[in-house]
Amino acid sequence: MAALSIGIATTTINFRSSRAPISSRPRISCIGWDPEGVLGPPQTGHIARREFKKRLEKDSEAREAFERQVREEKERRRAIRQSRVIPDTPDELVEYFLNTEAQEFEVEIARLRTRLNQEFFSHLQFELGQLRFAVSKTQDMEDRLVELEALQKALLEGTEAYDKMQADLIAAKENLTKILTSKDLKATLLEMVERNELNRSLLTLLDENIANAHEGNQKQAAEFMEKLRGAVLRYMTV
Repeated sequence: MAALSIGIATTTINFRSSRAPISSRPRISCIGWDPEGVLGPPQTGHIARREFKKRLEKDSEAREAFERQVREEKERRRAIRQSRVIPDTPDELVEYFLNTEAQEFEVEIARLRTRLNQEFFSHLQFELGQLRFAVSKTQDMEDRLVELEALQKALLEGTEAYDKMQADLIAAKENLTKILTSKDLKATLLEMVERNELNRSLLTLLDENIANAHEGNQKQAAEFMEKLRGAVLRYMTV
């Protein structure tokens, strides 16, 4: 069964290494879910997005070029990600995240979730305490404090969102199995409506399965899942 793709609604940071001179403080901004960061800055305005979509629909060459660019950027980011050496200690892990690109932040949280444990956050909090209550502070210490505060906030929000995503994933898979094995689909969907089990996570999982079926040229499976998705969506809006 396909994996569930759910966005981690977390804070992204443009960090700079603490070992290099810092000319500006880190900026924090909320962004949409683009785990590979391949789409670049979002096009502003409804008209710009609509025109871009129309162009891709009508211009096959533009669509192929765009899809090729997406594939190449995904491969580039995958190669960079695999080349990074995962650190051994909490101190090294702090530096690792400080030097992580904003587009890779969500991916790294997912990859290193087990390392983002109580030991790590206690280490981070300890260093923050030392910086906050230092008798005399240099500008480098002030900059380091701002960086670590932003990092702490991003990692706490990111791990919380990731854990929720995993819980949603498990629930969505269980609910999809319940639907697929149901002998009375209508009754099952009505029961799930009452339990608030028909949600966006389930639709996302269905979309994943539909896409995989199309890629595998499984037309009947794709059609079945599309009808099932329509039924789920209909009962969600009842």
